[in-house]
Amino acid sequence: MPGRPPISVVDPADDATLEAWHAVERASILPERPHAVLTSPRHRVEGLRHPTPYLSTTLLVARDGTDAVGIAEVGLPQDDNLHLAQVEVCVLPSHRRRGLGRALYDEAARLAADAGRSTVIGEAHTTEADQGATAFAEALGFTSVHVEDHLVLGLPMPDERRRRLEALAAAAPRAAGVEIVTWGDHCPDELLPGYVRMRSQMNADEPRGELDMARVPVDEARVRAGEALIARSYAGVVAAARRVGDGSLCGYSRMLLEHRSTVAVQDDTLVMPEARGHRLGLALKLATLGVVEREHPGRTSIHTWTAPDNHAMLRTNLALGFVAVEVLHEMQRAL
Repeated sequence: MPGRPPISVVDPADDATLEAWHAVERASILPERPHAVLTSPRHRVEGLRHPTPYLSTTLLVARDGTDAVGIAEVGLPQDDNLHLAQVEVCVLPSHRRRGLGRALYDEAARLAADAGRSTVIGEAHTTEADQGATAFAEALGFTSVHVEDHLVLGLPMPDERRRRLEALAAAAPRAAGVEIVTWGDHCPDELLPGYVRMRSQMNADEPRGELDMARVPVDEARVRAGEALIARSYAGVVAAARRVGDGSLCGYSRMLLEHRSTVAVQDDTLVMPEARGHRLGLALKLATLGVVEREHPGRTSIHTWTAPDNHAMLRTNLALGFVAVEVLHEMQRAL
């Protein structure tokens, strides 16, 4: 297209361009999606400069003169799912409908193809009033293959609701024969084997629709690498259910709290199959919530994503007071 802004790869050592890249991301997303939770800029930069063995990331920027006006991110798994590329594209509102988004995607797809990838996945977020993200992705040949509701819980939780939920969950640990333990950024060594087993179960159980992604068992090295990377930008809060008899773990819930932010992200919550049916998931979520409110009192909301057909977790989240604010579509296309 004549006059199209040139697209280049971002140098991970170029602080000014990285800041411009993140400024475009914020300006492209937050005015239209006020509930959006963006990746911590520090976390993204750490992943570029000190990547784990499991993911390689490339950032693209499109400039109009000296101004960054469009961006893309290309993530290439390095240890598993070697057919996949993860792509995200953002364009400033002032530069949309000129073909720039498609040009950024085409360049990202070229990088993916050069790396031998055959499938591209990405996320599109919609509300009842705005379906533009999925329309753009579909115009590029993508199909929605999995849907999750983006849910938000305001903090602090009202006292009456807290008392009611705590009463409801009070018997759960005793009924399941467990005690609830918590930790922060680093799982205690003695609990790591059980935590790894649960993280693998979470990967196996998590609803993914028709997403062309193999479910990968987690090992200790992957957990420790992830903890080290995440801890540079986020505080972690984990609650786990430990059996009173043998000390084994049978459930966990994890939150991530970006440094210098007011939001918390409810990440995984899992109860192992043999321990289900006692409201242990609710008890674990309340335990992490308690740590957040005691140790991170500046947080004003918790965000989580739940598939509509994950009925048990959706019931738990709605009971806690989460409300749906938008829909996440996992989009996919073959190269």
